[in-house]
Amino acid sequence: METRHIPLLLLTHGVNIRYLTGFTGEAGVVLLGPRQGILWVDPRYTLEAHEQAEGVEVIEERKGVLKAAARWLRKNNEVRECAFEASNLTCAQFEQLGREAGNRVRLEPAGDLVEELRVVKDRGEIEAIRRAGKLTAEVLAEVLPHVRPGVLEQDLAAETEYRMRKKGAEGAAFQTIVASGPRSALPHARPSSKALQESELVIIDLGAILSGYAADMTRTFFLGEPSYRVRKLYSAVLKAQEEAVRTVQEGTPAGEIDAAARRILAKHGVARFFLHSTGHGVGLEIHERPRLGKGETTCLRAGSVITVEPGIYLEGVGGIRIEDTVLVGPKDPEILTPASKQSWVIS
Repeated sequence: METRHIPLLLLTHGVNIRYLTGFTGEAGVVLLGPRQGILWVDPRYTLEAHEQAEGVEVIEERKGVLKAAARWLRKNNEVRECAFEASNLTCAQFEQLGREAGNRVRLEPAGDLVEELRVVKDRGEIEAIRRAGKLTAEVLAEVLPHVRPGVLEQDLAAETEYRMRKKGAEGAAFQTIVASGPRSALPHARPSSKALQESELVIIDLGAILSGYAADMTRTFFLGEPSYRVRKLYSAVLKAQEEAVRTVQEGTPAGEIDAAARRILAKHGVARFFLHSTGHGVGLEIHERPRLGKGETTCLRAGSVITVEPGIYLEGVGGIRIEDTVLVGPKDPEILTPASKQSWVIS
């Protein structure tokens, strides 16, 4: 804040509030300054805030937490400027903030100040993601016997999320994806009432949350005996993913991870079927910085956690995606979702 000449920072994004204070409630606003920090919460979260929040004064507010922060700005005559989270505040909330704070206070967007801090994880954060990744891999192993013809996609997804909870997860990091046959060509397919069938591809994309931190993993399976073409396609994606993971090193531009995967897919003549970026950051949110896409110049930093997930999607045939959550190390990357990628044929 000092470097960017930000005298006061108003936080409204719950994830950033949790990151800086430890408060996990859904209704809170934080104002941070050089000499103080204030967390306003409504009465539903007062006890939780006193138990969790560190480094801030907790104030219960019954007439709207954003309004309370704005009134504080208005009452403090020395305040001339306050930065806010433009990517989180709605237009209506911004207008309310301006009205309540008054014309004396200039409101300026803060940029992704806290999001930049969250890129590099500390030991505790890394361990939470490592445990979430291990649990995610264990759950996949447990549901594999259910991956058989006749099982509905939505039932398999429900079984997956149930087992996450049973093993201690706070929940699923996102809606579990189970897509089979031609539907597996939809990168973000929602589980449907379609039944799995013999001789088709099945994509399962899952991730658990532990201590607030997420893991993300995808594996692709084939029910029955795959054709030579399908084996070649799977091999191409697997090689692309392995090469991209090998490229993960501190200082490597994020776009180079994407380029590494695309080079392998291009060698096999299927790069045109790769429809999305190669990965993204993972942490308190399932999609964080950095983005691993074409031309991304941001260099990877040790302690960052990312996904590496090349995939190909052929209309009328199906899709193949292989994804791991990966820790960027000072030397070699560490895969945090230790599930086999070789045992993909279910006969």
